[in-house]
Amino acid sequence: MKPEISYISVKGQKTRILKYGSGSPILFLHGWGCRAETMAGIVPALQDTFSCYLIDFPGFGESEPPKSDWHVSDYADFTMSLIHQLGFEKCDILAHSFGCRVMLNLLSQPEKAKKFGKVLVTGGAGLKPRRKPSFYFKKYLAKTLKFPFLLLPGSLREKGLHRLRQTALWKKLGSSDYAALDGVMRQIFVHVVTDFMDELLPKIDNEVFLLWGELDDATPIDQAKRLEHGIKHATLVTIPDAGHYAFLDQSARFNAIARAYFTG
Repeated sequence: MKPEISYISVKGQKTRILKYGSGSPILFLHGWGCRAETMAGIVPALQDTFSCYLIDFPGFGESEPPKSDWHVSDYADFTMSLIHQLGFEKCDILAHSFGCRVMLNLLSQPEKAKKFGKVLVTGGAGLKPRRKPSFYFKKYLAKTLKFPFLLLPGSLREKGLHRLRQTALWKKLGSSDYAALDGVMRQIFVHVVTDFMDELLPKIDNEVFLLWGELDDATPIDQAKRLEHGIKHATLVTIPDAGHYAFLDQSARFNAIARAYFTG
């Protein structure tokens, strides 16, 4: 089935929405660097019973980038505005990676949390990762390389830092996600990956189902267990031979579990 495609303005942001099926709504929230279609493979398992709304977050897919420097809280406000515009009294959620950051923000606020029914999170980001020594080596090496340029006057400082960022060494030290971005999205990325939500977990009373790939190396299984431990009504199920995109790696198994959860 082909989706109904629409473009609406949400908080002044041109936003693309794909809608499949009919029934009570499930809102799909994709991961960083992805778009609505990334999660479309889950739709066939749900569209006979639910209306599946897949969105492009601002700055991804065909939705325009934010006009200012957003934080996770701004994406959460955007999501609530979208829900109100679509006329949902209540909706279920299927969130991947970055989408989990947005949902942790919303679920920790009781009045907003009332808008959500069942919540399925897969490969969810948002907790402070346990870093390897190599991470700190790269971090402090980058600071050391930048320091001499920070001593220069304004115009020379910017030229020097620009040249540093073009070097092969600097590119090896940096994030590939960061390097792929430009403009306001680069600064937003910095805000997003440094916004840790561990302290929000005890505030969440909603039921949250965690469906995780056992081989996930972007948001390792340890983070899933911390989410399960920190959220009162969370349940964790793992999928063997699946990574961060468990719904792509083991689509049949993932879809069967997701359908059983939402329909049951």
